[in-house]
Amino acid sequence: MKTTAVRMYGADDLRLETFELPDIKPDEILVKVISDSVCMSTYKALKQGKNHKRVPDDVHENPIIIGHEMAGIIVKVGSDHEGAFHPGQKFSLQPALNYKGSPYSPGYSYPYFGGNATYNVIPHEVMELGCLLVYEGEGFYGASLGEPMSCIVGGYHAAYHTVPGEYRHIMGTKVGGNIVIMGGAGPMGLGAVEYALAQEAVPKRVVVTDISQDRLDRAARFVSPEEAAKKGIELHYVNTAAYEDPIAYLLSLTDGHGYDDVFVYAPVKVLVEQGDRLLAKDGCMNFFAGPTDHEFNAPINLYNVHYSNTHIMGSTGGTTEDLKESLELAATGKINPSVMLTHIGGLNATIETVKNLPKIPGGKKLIYNHIEMPLTAIDDFEALGKTDPLFKKLHELVEKHNGLWNAEAEQYLLNHFGVLDSDAQ
Repeated sequence: MKTTAVRMYGADDLRLETFELPDIKPDEILVKVISDSVCMSTYKALKQGKNHKRVPDDVHENPIIIGHEMAGIIVKVGSDHEGAFHPGQKFSLQPALNYKGSPYSPGYSYPYFGGNATYNVIPHEVMELGCLLVYEGEGFYGASLGEPMSCIVGGYHAAYHTVPGEYRHIMGTKVGGNIVIMGGAGPMGLGAVEYALAQEAVPKRVVVTDISQDRLDRAARFVSPEEAAKKGIELHYVNTAAYEDPIAYLLSLTDGHGYDDVFVYAPVKVLVEQGDRLLAKDGCMNFFAGPTDHEFNAPINLYNVHYSNTHIMGSTGGTTEDLKESLELAATGKINPSVMLTHIGGLNATIETVKNLPKIPGGKKLIYNHIEMPLTAIDDFEALGKTDPLFKKLHELVEKHNGLWNAEAEQYLLNHFGVLDSDAQ
């Protein structure tokens, strides 16, 4: 069988190519990859090439398929996995394999296994590790966004609090507590708000800060304070640039108690400093945003660390259990991961999207591997629809769902936009 895929041959060297896949072995599975969400980690791998720890040294001779936030349909199951999986099932996967200590993972290391391809051969180690997951939800976008969502879930699970008089940690955000998400009006921050309202450890209030009123207004449209109130949760969006003393205002929202859980979603020194000052007694601050500067630092109040038992920690990625939870929440409609999504494109748009990812505004970019379509902002559908009936219909379907990408729009896209030539095989 042929596949069409974006392959990396080295630093800044991506190529869209069609080639033969090998027949699957008894311990492998053949899948049709429908969608892949583009991750900044792919951009970082492209810039480093073989110097990236997950990219093989011989990538120039044996190119790898990029992309790791994938979803699709199982096509053929090797005999070793019959009964556990079957053709027609939707799938997602945990890309952080760590198989026998190896750094290799899909999207970085494999010649026939990566998210930006029409078809893949999934190797045995994925099933051995329990990293191939069946997705029961409607559509594919929720499964592709499951991996970034699992990073958010992992951050919530990594938070911890203590028991007075005991050296014992209680894992997770505080039930009935105050949560503040600093720099949280971006795509991952919105996902964090969605999860805050859906998790079992229900908070009393959630506060989201940013310095862009446009981003805050967009966030409030998609995850509204009114909807949060129906769940008994106060939700506030705060433009800290509008206050002479933002710390005082943010503390006033908690009646001076402070915040039991602080998430810093942007690697900005002032946000770290503010987050530290906002911590309540026994509060936990998660520096979630990964900086590129190896010397990034900010002062914290060590007096409070000692006498108020405040905690500073960081988390990255999510476990397979975190991914299972995020997929289940998405499939049952308890969270809507499409709040993170701002752009849609076809496989033909992948190379330019990855190469220019830091320069493209907005949130997550989702690639549909079996169509041809330039990367397009969802907000641009309306204008494009004035001359293109396909975009006009997409705009109508998105507006039907409060401006968010959805299964109905996805199905229309897959049915009506031009398919890749390789799909005619």
